[in-house]
Amino acid sequence: MRVPPPPQPTPPPPPRARPGRPPHAKTAKTPGPPRRLRAWATRAPLLPALIFMIAVTQLPFVATLVISFFDWNALYPDARSFTGFANYTEVLTDPDLRKSVLTTIILTATVVLASLVAGLGLALLLNRRFRGRGLVRTLLIAPFLLVPVAAALLWKHVLYNPEYGLFNGLLHWVGGDSAAQPDWISHTPLLAVEASLVWQWTPFMMLILLAGLQSRDPELIEAARMDGASNWQVFRHLTLPHLRRYLELGALLGSIYIVQNFDAVFTLTSGGLGTANLPYTVYQSFYQAHENGLASAAGVLVVIGSLVIATFALRVVSSLFREEASR
Repeated sequence: MRVPPPPQPTPPPPPRARPGRPPHAKTAKTPGPPRRLRAWATRAPLLPALIFMIAVTQLPFVATLVISFFDWNALYPDARSFTGFANYTEVLTDPDLRKSVLTTIILTATVVLASLVAGLGLALLLNRRFRGRGLVRTLLIAPFLLVPVAAALLWKHVLYNPEYGLFNGLLHWVGGDSAAQPDWISHTPLLAVEASLVWQWTPFMMLILLAGLQSRDPELIEAARMDGASNWQVFRHLTLPHLRRYLELGALLGSIYIVQNFDAVFTLTSGGLGTANLPYTVYQSFYQAHENGLASAAGVLVVIGSLVIATFALRVVSSLFREEASR
């Protein structure tokens, strides 16, 4: 008996061609713009802002840098001459200018440290839940929102005035007619400037540190309390190390501003009684002595100091962001 052959497998149907496209045809790559051209196309909308920023900030600084190398008095414009680094040498060796540099350092360190300590205390209080916390937070932020000149005038006339100021009024209310009525600005001029700046910058430090407190891990705090840790131990071993970056950020940003502060010194003491800092000395050299070259050299030194502090601030901010992203 003859065995029939096994059935042959049915071949698969040929691939259906897409309409308008031959089968097995490769997709042709449409030529696009070069990568460099596309990169410039994405940056083009930012160019006007960049040009405006350079024209407003960098060109005046370059002009100031050039003037700082000249002996240039505005009263004798035809007698100007190139002196190289003589103006910088005078800034660093003149006793009055060196005193203003020392005053700037003392003023900056005192205001930043005091506002950090006060801001940390207020942040710890506002981190607790209580009725009216939003209203209290708004009221505490208000000093930072004031114009610096307005804040200085408030302290000069409402608080420090020896005749109708609030401080002397409180002394009279407590001690009667025999209470002392000191002239606060004349007796403690540098402390008067520092107090007004601390009052204005404490809310800024409070906001930064409050953000740091609210970013803590609540489970870690709860585990420490379950292990028997006291409030001081939680603050010392958990809260304070967590706030280290925030404290550094607040100190650096505050230092950038206080180094350049002019409003409080000009409004409260007019640079007298040993309160003239470096920005006020620049103002005196430029507008009163008309020494354009010397004032420009002092201004360049202020900018260099601010840039050094800003560099550290940017590093702290970037490391803070890296820590938050790694969590």
